[in-house]
Amino acid sequence: MANGSEVVHGFPHLDTVRAAITALHKRLSYDGVRAYDSSVPPADVAFADGDDLHLGAQRVARALVRQLRLPEARMIVSFREMHHAASVELTAGPEYFIELNDRFRRHRRDIGAALAHEITHVLLHRLGLEFHGTRDNEILTDTVTTYLGAGWLLLDAYREDEVSSQKLGYLTPEEFGYVLAKRALVFGEDPSVWFTSPQGYTAYTKGREQALRDGRQPPLSAAGWNGRRRYAKDRRNAVENPGRPGHGSPYAFEHAPGGGLRVSFPCPTCHQRIRVPVRGRVRARCGLCRTVLECDT
Repeated sequence: MANGSEVVHGFPHLDTVRAAITALHKRLSYDGVRAYDSSVPPADVAFADGDDLHLGAQRVARALVRQLRLPEARMIVSFREMHHAASVELTAGPEYFIELNDRFRRHRRDIGAALAHEITHVLLHRLGLEFHGTRDNEILTDTVTTYLGAGWLLLDAYREDEVSSQKLGYLTPEEFGYVLAKRALVFGEDPSVWFTSPQGYTAYTKGREQALRDGRQPPLSAAGWNGRRRYAKDRRNAVENPGRPGHGSPYAFEHAPGGGLRVSFPCPTCHQRIRVPVRGRVRARCGLCRTVLECDT
């Protein structure tokens, strides 16, 4: 788990984050994702300065194992000097060994965040879900941690002022906010009440704005006037020259095998691509996450 001193902002990893959300839905299925309908409560992962270091770490680890629905997984937590924030030894189980940076002896409020990321590595190992390359695999881990209800801890561990900064994980603060907002839209949660970090709350609001924009892209009926106008122009051009519009729009037109025109676009919930005929108002249902979408094609 990375712990960088310079905090990057914005959405540089958004394509990989969206691919991770799709991969998670494919691996767990609709019912599997819905099983994580509640996030880990703050009380279950709270760590007071007076708590015993090792007993407290074990208690928080057990709460996160329950949250991530890991069966028969015992986490052995230790502390040592190391470059990274944390690491986990991935074996067949049933015991897993997690090492945390010695600095968490002094910053105990962030132990839950570090453990959440490492325990998600165990979950992904058991699921056989991974991306190619260390960077993308760590982005997958952060995304899954957050989407399954434990990653609000990682965003709450983000703090930054004029003289110092701290951020755990590989996603930017705004990307953590984006995934957290995606989850909140699916399960009807309000994670904003859990933040103790003002910077974490601000990053969540920025991520939420980006997540809401996903639901306002054409051909969705909720698209704004500018998007609808651009879409109509691209649709006219696609009648003679089908293909993805050159300006980077998420939708693409193609000729259907039996004639007529189709448009494909990402589901705003799980980002699986959906194809519908171009024939005005259409109601589509995502086959992966079962979201019903009102479209104006």
